[in-house]
Amino acid sequence: MKNKYLTMDINIAYSMLNMRLRDKYSSLSELCEDEDIDMEELLEGLKAKGVLYNEDSNQFTQS
Repeated sequence: MKNKYLTMDINIAYSMLNMRLRDKYSSLSELCEDEDIDMEELLEGLKAKGVLYNEDSNQFTQS
């Protein structure tokens, strides 16, 4: 399911992404590669909804 996160409620989507980044993936690029997600599309879609990715902490935050 490509970019399923962009069709979810934003709070659920970024919580799920953070959980997967914390528990399974060491980077967003690894998650996107494994789940066949266009990383730029994901980042832009979440940014439009007020959610930004912090590479240093490897998590998404609401702005």
